[in-house]
Amino acid sequence: MADIASVSRTDLTQRRNKLRRQRRVKIIQRIWQTVAVSGLAGTLLWGAIQPNWVVKAAKDIEVSGNQLLSDEAVQSRIALSYPQSMWKIEPSQIAESLQKQPAIAHANVTRRLLPPGLVVEIQERIPVAIAVGMERNSSNDTVTEKTLGVLDITGVLIPTDSYNSSNAKVQLPTLKAIGIPEQYRQFWGQVYQTISRSSVKISEIDWRDPSNLILKTELGKVHLGTPNSRLQEKFKVLLQMTQLPAQVNTNQIEYIDLKDPDSPMIQISRSTNALKKQRLNP
Repeated sequence: MADIASVSRTDLTQRRNKLRRQRRVKIIQRIWQTVAVSGLAGTLLWGAIQPNWVVKAAKDIEVSGNQLLSDEAVQSRIALSYPQSMWKIEPSQIAESLQKQPAIAHANVTRRLLPPGLVVEIQERIPVAIAVGMERNSSNDTVTEKTLGVLDITGVLIPTDSYNSSNAKVQLPTLKAIGIPEQYRQFWGQVYQTISRSSVKISEIDWRDPSNLILKTELGKVHLGTPNSRLQEKFKVLLQMTQLPAQVNTNQIEYIDLKDPDSPMIQISRSTNALKKQRLNP
């Protein structure tokens, strides 16, 4: 029994010594890790404050996501004085200022360490229509069109000079929207999406009368009534009317009336006999 007790005490002593050695090794490892991390952080901090860590010119700003605006056009919209220390630049502030530009919907800006510079990723507002207002000349009482800007898919009005005119990629849309953009913006998204999916060619949207949206189409003028009333049904009937030239001389049509898609009608031009309407089978 004495021998067993002696062996047990020896075994316990050895285990305690082993645990002490393991703890000492772990402590030494932690110290070296702390020294290494501190050294690395100090090296990075030292490197960061060196004169080389600066954005020297606009060409040090990398631009991506742009389809219409040139790299130079985006770089010129970033208000920085060069050279500029990278660590004095606030990427979030630059992104916010870019998003205030009419042609830019979203921007994300990050620092680039090697080589020193900035990375700017943008999402542009793509123009889908020209916004046109009507201007009356007081001297001769004539009404002329005035370009107000361009519209994106959400109805945001963008000045045409927001895009770099020297960039060959910029092409203004052919679709025209007549009226005051602020008055029809709430309907723009729904109407434009429907028009863009239609196989009937549409070149003009007249919003001047809130109770009667008028389209200029390959079939002639089309009166749709209020823009939010049964719009999809009206466009389905319009699509069926692509066969209209085979039934009626389109030169005699003043307009197609689709205010009630269940009872479409055509207005015969005043220049041909008396003014009259003709009911059509949708």
